Amino acid sequence: MGPIPLQRDIVHRPGSVVAGQGDDPRSVARTSLPGIPLAPSAGRRFVRAALAEWAALGLPGPGGFGDRLADDAVTVANELVTNAVVHAGTAVELLLRLEGASGAEPAALVLEITDHHPARSVRDDPEQRPDPAEYGRGLQLVATLAESWGITYRTGLKTVWARLPADDWKDLPAAPGPSGEATPRPRTVGALAAEEDDGRDSGLAGRGALSFLAEASDLLAGQLDEDLVASTAGQLVVDRLADWCAIWLESEGGGPGAAPRLAGVWHRDEAAVDLLRPALEKEPFRLPAGVGPGAVPVPWPRDAQDGRGGTAGTVLAHGIASGGRTLGAVLVGREGVAHFPGEVAALVADFVRRVGLAVGAARAYTRQATISRILQRGLLPSKVADIPGVTSALVYEPGDDGVVGGDFYDLFPCPGGRWCFVLGDVQGSGPEAAVVTGLARPWLRLLSREGFSVGEVLDRLNRLLLDDAMEAAEAAALMVAAAGGRQIQDGSQSRFLSLLYGDLVPLPGGGVRCTVASAGHPLPLLLRPDGLVRPAAEPQVLLGVVEDVAYESQSFELAPGDSLLCVTDGVTERRSGRLMFDDGDGLAQALAACAGLSADGIADRIRRAVHAFAEQPPDDDLALLVLQVGPPERGGESTGDG
Repeated sequence: MGPIPLQRDIVHRPGSVVAGQGDDPRSVARTSLPGIPLAPSAGRRFVRAALAEWAALGLPGPGGFGDRLADDAVTVANELVTNAVVHAGTAVELLLRLEGASGAEPAALVLEITDHHPARSVRDDPEQRPDPAEYGRGLQLVATLAESWGITYRTGLKTVWARLPADDWKDLPAAPGPSGEATPRPRTVGALAAEEDDGRDSGLAGRGALSFLAEASDLLAGQLDEDLVASTAGQLVVDRLADWCAIWLESEGGGPGAAPRLAGVWHRDEAAVDLLRPALEKEPFRLPAGVGPGAVPVPWPRDAQDGRGGTAGTVLAHGIASGGRTLGAVLVGREGVAHFPGEVAALVADFVRRVGLAVGAARAYTRQATISRILQRGLLPSKVADIPGVTSALVYEPGDDGVVGGDFYDLFPCPGGRWCFVLGDVQGSGPEAAVVTGLARPWLRLLSREGFSVGEVLDRLNRLLLDDAMEAAEAAALMVAAAGGRQIQDGSQSRFLSLLYGDLVPLPGGGVRCTVASAGHPLPLLLRPDGLVRPAAEPQVLLGVVEDVAYESQSFELAPGDSLLCVTDGVTERRSGRLMFDDGDGLAQALAACAGLSADGIADRIRRAVHAFAEQPPDDDLALLVLQVGPPERGGESTGDG
């Protein structure tokens, strides 16, 4: 797919379009971008074109656009357009506005990015990513660069805006216009060849270098994906330290013969990337064996010239290393020079060391997250049973911290025409919680199929947890500590388990008999077809806490149209500031509004209500189970929003 054509709604000529109240029509530019991975690149090109056009018209006043402002504007546009494409998935409107452009000096440059999914939050979502090189870093980088930023919600629209301060508008040499008059010279994003090399390097000594490294460390440390680390690193280097940058990463676990992959190529002139990338891809790059930690001069890539008079220059290669392992290489190039200035070369070396630490940390996180996902799948049932006369709906969303969560569920048949259901939550997460989950779920199935009653199953599971799971959890904690993992403050805490357990027995005349017990778990809620909601169990102590306890169960009939909602504390304790979702019986109120919905409709309505309760995404596991008897008596609404 080729580049996205830019649709310009405003042509920068006097009187062309009225941009808005109080705005000079020439000082506003906007474009529409489709919600596809190529949109961020098109947005960057649009910003560059708009700034160059404004500079040619003299809109910034007697000066022009400084490199820092232009770089920041392109970066902010890239991040906000990427977020809109990834998290909203709709078409994106990009607007640029010069504030105070009619005065002697503009006050600020404002960017507005609008999407058509106001309910979707602006954040990093590890699922459904586009090309990692095009994936954004949320609002962290925007907050760093912008003087102020915010989000405006309107009917059907969400606008994220950022205001860049006018502390880098600067006078530029005048260039003769078509008729001989002097007009400001258009500027591209970044420096203009050798003219600005001295200016680019002059700020990199002393405090300037420390400031750059501090900013780089903050941005790199926030990335949990090695391709995002590479993307961040390439954009930081170009064009503060170099005209172009390429990053090669060794394949993890690919064996000694696996070739490194080109994680990304960045150039101050985006058009040159299309020439540079193929030239680099002809032969995967590896540093020669025995090379130390310093920079290594390498030849200028062949076939990387664009035929426009550009000349070759100097290329330095630095190894990316972490923990004594080589993870790849960074190539940085400067055009038209014989060597890198000494202070710049030293700064690049310091920067690459930080890149190595970030890549190593990202790989460790990826390994942990992958192991956790595999382990999580092994701890949960591959499918849940179908109960005659009962429709079930299940929602399970593990937390996004990359470790195994403590929530688990099960729904399975037992002898005697019974079906048992389970919703549990181990107190803790990671390997310790996985040990308890791995023991509790098969124990529950075994005890249930041996014919024990609901209360008896909990009694026996409680004793098993107090005996075996404590030893297993402590052993796991010792293994984690020995491997250099996080310190376990209280290894016994992870044996505690909140559990909702019950069984269903179909009745001859329709409906089912339900027996249920709650051990330290959010109580199940019974929804009648008329909207009446009541708790369906009594609270009891957590499992694995008290040895001499006798758990009791409650039995009741579920008639056709009745629904039973079971949740974990990821639902009830979802926070928005000081408030929790279940404060003031919030869950019961949300469930009452679901009268007439199907089991799937109830599950989806509650899930969306939990997500919408706070702007931030849930940070805890979220699990809920809906059991509905017979066809519900619908009241005209199916699964609509409430």
